[in-house]
Amino acid sequence: MSKFFTSRYQALTPYTPGEQPRDMQYIKLNTNESPFAPSKKAIEAAARAAERLQLYPDPTYKALHETLAAYHGVTSDMVLATNGSDEILNFAFMAFCDAESPALFADITYGFYSVFASLNHVPYTEIPLKSDFSLSVDDYIGRKGTVFIANPNAPTGLALPLSEIERLLAADRERVVVIDEAYVDFGTESAVSLLERYDNLLVTRTFSKSRSMAGARLGYGIGSPALIADLNTIKYSTNPYNVNSMSAAAGLGVMADEAYTVFCCKEIMETRVYAMTGLKKLGFEMTDAKGNFLFVRHPKMGGEAIYLALKQRGILVRHFDRAPIADYNRITVGTRADMQTLIDTLADILKES
Repeated sequence: MSKFFTSRYQALTPYTPGEQPRDMQYIKLNTNESPFAPSKKAIEAAARAAERLQLYPDPTYKALHETLAAYHGVTSDMVLATNGSDEILNFAFMAFCDAESPALFADITYGFYSVFASLNHVPYTEIPLKSDFSLSVDDYIGRKGTVFIANPNAPTGLALPLSEIERLLAADRERVVVIDEAYVDFGTESAVSLLERYDNLLVTRTFSKSRSMAGARLGYGIGSPALIADLNTIKYSTNPYNVNSMSAAAGLGVMADEAYTVFCCKEIMETRVYAMTGLKKLGFEMTDAKGNFLFVRHPKMGGEAIYLALKQRGILVRHFDRAPIADYNRITVGTRADMQTLIDTLADILKES
């Protein structure tokens, strides 16, 4: 670091994204991207928007907010589009956390939560998951602070039932509960239906996974008008034009092609089951993952060794070098052909070991 770097951030440990090597052609199963191309309607809408890039986008994103609101059955003042769901999460740490309301989240979850807390000088507590990686809302009830829960969780893939989320919301209506639904479209019930009863709920969503738009960096939050007004204060104090014109247009395009999104999600969920079945035949153990990924280990070979062996053979998966998940690898669900290649390659690796 340079001598000019402010002391406020010298101790900051940044988030580590999935690796993107360019030394060879890989089957990329490490960053939970969709194996499907974006909707053609999204691509066409983005191309039309590119013809007007000399102009700023509408900072209110009226058309996108109205479309998202109609999709979720809420009013447009309950929606805020952002530069990926990471931005709405960061806004939430800025708006709803401080020394009086520290952040609470699981010890094994999305790695950006601790980064956002540190970046915004927010005290936080990492609450351990159970030995089976499940999350108990009882561990959050009675504690002071703003709660952040990824549902389904990453990297474990486990999901909380809606009844448990409601129990958490009802236990303390004087604090905000943020439910991060990046993977909800792959088989988990959304908490959006609880918004009519709980004004302390913020749901965050992304276009990166189920809508095949990771490169567009488009996300959004859904909450009570008052919560969204708070987040807009942060937005207009940092970057009023936070979503670029092409991404906003692509978002409208894919929302007009819901049949394509449903098709992609169905294919991914079916391929997830296919991959789980094949890996279990090889002796792999895994969680009941509900995202577009698997979380697996093998009792006879360590997680890092499997990760390195796959990488050597041109397949990337995500390994986390920390206890108690060091024996696990997170594997994105790719195409059926990708997963068959993975299974065949793992069979060879296990035979060699």
